[in-house]
Amino acid sequence: MARSRRLAPGRQRHRDSAAVDFATMMALEPHGTDVWVGAGPRYPWGGLYGGQIVAQALRAGTFTVDDRYRVHSLHAYFIRSGDHTEPIRFEVDRVRNGRSFCTRRITARQSVGVILNMTASYQVDEPAPKVQTAVMPELPPAEVLPEESWSEIFDRRVPPRRPGLVAGWMRVAKAIGDDPALQACALAYLSDDLPTEAVVTLHPDWNRNVPPEGQFFSASLDHAMWFHRPIDVDDWHVQTYVCDGIMSSRGVSLGHVFTGDGTHVATVSQEVLLRPKRR
Repeated sequence: MARSRRLAPGRQRHRDSAAVDFATMMALEPHGTDVWVGAGPRYPWGGLYGGQIVAQALRAGTFTVDDRYRVHSLHAYFIRSGDHTEPIRFEVDRVRNGRSFCTRRITARQSVGVILNMTASYQVDEPAPKVQTAVMPELPPAEVLPEESWSEIFDRRVPPRRPGLVAGWMRVAKAIGDDPALQACALAYLSDDLPTEAVVTLHPDWNRNVPPEGQFFSASLDHAMWFHRPIDVDDWHVQTYVCDGIMSSRGVSLGHVFTGDGTHVATVSQEVLLRPKRR
């Protein structure tokens, strides 16, 4: 499970999570055949951030794929909480190499055991019709909203939440360049932030005047992404998530990612465990 990473809006960003920038975090070290080792900073809640582990796992998988392939989907399960004091070992299994598609399975381990299992699929781009029906919601410009990110790695500006619905502007704080593979990893990193809030705000006991971490225990259970088009996460883009229901302490967030001009570039889903804290 990837633990919750909520902080009340307006709190100071956590300095430890800015100890390395995103590009440095993605510079994994080779450690044998199809094995890479990475690390992460300490985050405000202690431990690791699920988006970091997903992004690094995707980076490791991409190292084994020819440049003509572009990631089009990933499916990840968070098994255990990560420990920021230990390195993370990413083991890549080359499941299939095809002419149009290839598949990789990535296992992230620490001394406690497996902390994440993920499958990533890649495709060679091919000419085909492009159709979009998803519509970006209307939001106030990012420039007029307060900054409320909990990390100096990225910027986040979100208007007032509504029950079961969260949408906001996001971008990486420090430019990472035009490498499309690294940009996809950065989007994976950012995509694990807002989904939990859609579930939290739907809970009947949610109090918008109290920080969520003071009301609930939450953890990401699994995470899936579909990459439709390349994106430059150095620029502001919109992520929007909706939760339609909660059952057995679990809620699913379904989300879309749009560029600033409204182009639909990715779809995200995440299941979240949410339990009220005992008094």
